Amino acid sequence: MNKYQALSGGQAVAVAMKQINPDVVAAYPITPQTPIIETFAQFVADGEVDTELINVESEHSALSAVVGASAAGGRAMTATASQGLALMAEIVYIASGSRLPIVMAIANRALSAPINIHCDHTDSMFLRDAGWIQVYSENAQEAYDNMLIALKVAENKNVLTPVMVMQDGFITSHSIQNVRILEDKTVKKFVGKYNPKHPLLNTKKPITIGPLDLFDYFFEHKYQQAEALENSRKIIKKVDKEFYELTGRKYSFIEKYKTNDADHIIIVLSSTAGTAKMVVDDLRKKGEKVGLIKIRTMRPFPNAEIAQALKNAKSAAILDRSVSYGNYSPVFTEVRSALYNLDNKPKLHNYIYGIGGRNIGLDDIKKVFNNLIKENISDKINYIGLRK
Repeated sequence: MNKYQALSGGQAVAVAMKQINPDVVAAYPITPQTPIIETFAQFVADGEVDTELINVESEHSALSAVVGASAAGGRAMTATASQGLALMAEIVYIASGSRLPIVMAIANRALSAPINIHCDHTDSMFLRDAGWIQVYSENAQEAYDNMLIALKVAENKNVLTPVMVMQDGFITSHSIQNVRILEDKTVKKFVGKYNPKHPLLNTKKPITIGPLDLFDYFFEHKYQQAEALENSRKIIKKVDKEFYELTGRKYSFIEKYKTNDADHIIIVLSSTAGTAKMVVDDLRKKGEKVGLIKIRTMRPFPNAEIAQALKNAKSAAILDRSVSYGNYSPVFTEVRSALYNLDNKPKLHNYIYGIGGRNIGLDDIKKVFNNLIKENISDKINYIGLRK
């Protein structure tokens, strides 16, 4: 059922897209997303899919075309990064407000200015409240798996909400790893056939999508979006379980790594989790009770899971690869909110790291753990690797 292929994260996502065989893909090239669409375009050119691949003049047009295709009743996908996602922002809200089950792959990259092509999470974080489900991937395997899971979640009749699937630009998108690929027929059976309930092109039941919606019904429609995100929690659990039964690869809203008896825990997203796990293993050998939580879904945010995982910890450091200017960083704020109702809360510490792609190494993470153990941290925002 599983066969290994040496693939970058970008190629792994393209393979997932090939196996899904969407009706329409519209995209504009932008580093470091480019390998996703380059690889998929080769599949189209070689006749391995019958997708209508649309080359457009901008990312705004790419998502606009995908919105049109999805509204018409087709499976539609795209991919982008950084400024491309920022240019899409207007249409990002239209896609979610129209309840279109689009899946968009994102290779996280810093936003300009100054111009930077390397990884941080500023691009996807600034749209975390745009009504999309957001899923973060640690490696190429997770990027591949999350694309398949995302489509099935998005198209569920109780969700009908678009999904962003993130991977770290260059770190994951361009690094070659062994990826276990499912057979095409297995993927097709897993994702199933998409049967839209209200396609725009059904002339027998004409509908309107995206009409003027003033104070008479706008509030109710936004409430329905909020309910859809809440509904997605149980659907994500269900689809994750089905995927585990199919592949043996287990996913949840968070991954807990040696946290059961941990006094001190680091919380991260995406590729940094792999580095942090190595540090946890090393400190465990030295008798330190440390652990790691990797957040997989930023939306819906795993409030209950985070609170449960941290309820017995003495302290936790939230390592965030994005900045919220004038406030604590985005992930830190979410975690602190999740713990609000706990009677006994661990002491939380906010760290910002890796902005613009700056490297974070084993020693950096080890230093964070040592600071937690020694209670050697201020209540201010802490920075890793910053020259002062």
